[in-house]
Amino acid sequence: MITDINKNLPRDTFMHLLAVVALIVSAISFGTLLFQYINIYFPDALADNYWSSSSFYDLIRRALAALIVVFPVYVWVSWFLNKDIKQFPEKMELKIRKWLLYFTVFAAALVIIGDLVVLIQTYLNGELTVRFLLKVLSIFFIAGAVFYNYFLQLKIPDKNGPKTIFGSKIFLPVIMGIVAATVVFGFFVAGSPASRRLERLDERRISDLSMIQGQVIDYWQRKSKLPVNLDNLAGSFFGVSIPNDPETKSSYEYKVLGSLKFELCAVFDTVSAGSTGEQYPSGGAVKPMVIDRVGFGGIRNWQHSLGRTCFETIIDPEIYKPI
Repeated sequence: MITDINKNLPRDTFMHLLAVVALIVSAISFGTLLFQYINIYFPDALADNYWSSSSFYDLIRRALAALIVVFPVYVWVSWFLNKDIKQFPEKMELKIRKWLLYFTVFAAALVIIGDLVVLIQTYLNGELTVRFLLKVLSIFFIAGAVFYNYFLQLKIPDKNGPKTIFGSKIFLPVIMGIVAATVVFGFFVAGSPASRRLERLDERRISDLSMIQGQVIDYWQRKSKLPVNLDNLAGSFFGVSIPNDPETKSSYEYKVLGSLKFELCAVFDTVSAGSTGEQYPSGGAVKPMVIDRVGFGGIRNWQHSLGRTCFETIIDPEIYKPI
């Protein structure tokens, strides 16, 4: 019997380690999704003051990618180990298995205890909000499910194998259903890959306009006049390479409006957050992300509408002194 346990010890060790790693990644990714959903649908004026909604969506996409790949691996490995133990019950006594089970239960118990401590502390500070309570419940649900699953595995198994939620006909479909619903909802919230590509193209356009703006201001500082056109800027002794629209490859629009004032225009595929009163799904205001500072000393948010949008810049000579 001991021989049967030891002959596949490297494989069993690898599978148990893979199960724990996949569990950790899946739990973190699932928790990240829940947290970002809460951030979006229950905005906090204090916490979100300097964040844009796009930062939440980026985290959602990263968590979705990890969960879609890793969680099926965890389900398969857990199913494989459960089936193997049913066939060879003596493997319940593997030291590596028990060490990892106890470690997982210990970690989950610490998370639950810490969750309760933070909840009570927040209550005593008078800072309880729906947003915070939902996040606490999310952590409690994830840690509680992990603790319950692995705690059952440490108990003496019955004739059908170890008692785990992955050996149950009830809990496995429930857990997989919850994860699947969370993933599908993530695509609904963060948008499709096609819409994300349009957003990235617009982000590239904003980056190009910001760079061109900086080069125009630098040109004025050195020559005390604005370039007549972008070709004039590119042909100067600065050796500037002027970018074009990433999709159409056409030049960006540039127009001189005065001795210290110029305009840059581009055609956008999406509407930026905050440009037309865009809000979170719950109705809370969206905070646009700050891109850079412009010559007149204000903060340029580069908010744009769908289609052609222009941005005016006034150079303040007190800030950008001629060289």
